[in-house]
Amino acid sequence: MTNKKWAVKRITVNLAVQEAEKLEQYCQETGRPATDVIRELIRGLPISGEVAKIS
Repeated sequence: MTNKKWAVKRITVNLAVQEAEKLEQYCQETGRPATDVIRELIRGLPISGEVAKIS
């Protein structure tokens, strides 16, 4: 197994109570940590100028 080195940048996100509760509930239901959920959501964000890949 290859050991990946991550370049880490820590950020703080302020959430409304309802948003935090929704995230916590999702994490409990899926068994996934909030960091992974948020990272996946960020990776899915469209970026202007991205070329659509056609398979």
